[in-house]
Amino acid sequence: MAESRTGTSQEQSPSGLPIKPIPGNYGIPILSPIYDRLHYYYFQGHMSYFKSHAAKNNSTVVRMNMAPGIFMSHNPRVVAVLDAKSFRVLFDPSKVEKKDIVTGTYMPSLSLYSGIRPMAFLDTTEQLHSSLKSFSFHLLTSRKSHFIPSFHEAYSSLFDLVETKLTSGPVEFNSLNQSSVFDFTCNAFLGAVPSEVIGPSASNKAAIWLLFQLHPLVSRLTKFIPWPIEDLLLHCVPLPPCLTRSDYKALEEFFSKAGESLLEDAANKFGLSHHVALHNLIFMTTFNANAGFKIFMTILLKWLTYGGETLHRRLAQEIRSAVKSSNGTITLNALENMELTKSVVSEALRLDPPVENQFGRARTDIIIESHDTAFRVKKGEVICGYQPLAMRDEKVFTNAEEFIPDRFVGEGKKLLEYVYWSNGPETVAPATGNKQCSGKDMVLLVGRLFVAHIFLRYDTFSAVHDGMLLGLEPRMVFKSVKKASDH
Repeated sequence: MAESRTGTSQEQSPSGLPIKPIPGNYGIPILSPIYDRLHYYYFQGHMSYFKSHAAKNNSTVVRMNMAPGIFMSHNPRVVAVLDAKSFRVLFDPSKVEKKDIVTGTYMPSLSLYSGIRPMAFLDTTEQLHSSLKSFSFHLLTSRKSHFIPSFHEAYSSLFDLVETKLTSGPVEFNSLNQSSVFDFTCNAFLGAVPSEVIGPSASNKAAIWLLFQLHPLVSRLTKFIPWPIEDLLLHCVPLPPCLTRSDYKALEEFFSKAGESLLEDAANKFGLSHHVALHNLIFMTTFNANAGFKIFMTILLKWLTYGGETLHRRLAQEIRSAVKSSNGTITLNALENMELTKSVVSEALRLDPPVENQFGRARTDIIIESHDTAFRVKKGEVICGYQPLAMRDEKVFTNAEEFIPDRFVGEGKKLLEYVYWSNGPETVAPATGNKQCSGKDMVLLVGRLFVAHIFLRYDTFSAVHDGMLLGLEPRMVFKSVKKASDH
């Protein structure tokens, strides 16, 4: 206890910060959560919603309602952590529980996963979590030599198609990317291309299944549906899982056959039943990897577009030099030597992480610290971290709102400790005892491959960022490309 200016004792945290009540409130039951949901999705948008609460309460730790709110979740109340320091509590398994909370204050129907709880919904204290995460590491390790050739195959075809379509006018990248990224991910993990096995509709089946899980989080599904109707359809009642049963059945058959050897490993090496391993393999590949890559590549393309021709020229020079030193081939060693490319990928992840929100539930009464104040959170309270704001903390990053391509070059690498996109600091490795993304290194690899692929092929390009799709990914439209002058 310390004495305040008024002469009264003030409680302090173990590090000496004053413990104060968490500002903010939850408003009027039923009405306020609806009002807040509409602001989150339609009137303000995600970033402005969190910023306005922080500004109103003059605090980066604040009580608020979190979408989708009532009807979809029984309790929309959260404690939001919006700065780089307080956000880190979400990475401490001793303080927060991650059971059934990956999607936030609501939980998708387990019938979407054939009755199992995928690893993402398991807490670190559950034995199955350790077995499944070990299986995920095995999957990534056993298939690592396939990532680069699978990517090259899928994205060479994609950009061939972009160039063909550009002769007739601007080309939307997102729609082409949906099929390419699903083919790449499955080929890398399983050695099979879903568009060849299931047919051209393979990626659509995956997208529909994803929508049925994530519809409470999306908005602006189509410009033809007025927002009040969309809000009723997407944010008030769960979409019936039975409507996606046939799509999921097709995925189940594909993964069962293509992943046969992996499923045998799951049983023999990790003690997992075929049923649990199969549906987790589908989730890891289609939800975790495919959906994440799909969003991340459009984010990367957005920031490369904003970087302009000067950045393009610098990247092209670095990438081509590194590849030339590796006998003209993109290798892991060549990618590791691309310092500017690595920094660009990390800067894009800092500004626009593919997953915006992280959640946890306090295991016990805990103390959360921001930069200058501490707060007490009671056992069972839900903590919500909004990553894009936490990673734009001006007390950590200079000109935090700006895209600075070489921010993480040289001494700037020390700042990687505050890049949290993977549900953990960039400087920490995934482990069975934490909830950090198993495929963190693969995401970084794929981001660097994407940038390298573009600038081995083109000197520069022109594109536009034309709004958001589903409120989750930037819509990117190519206007022109300039073929590489020295290739």
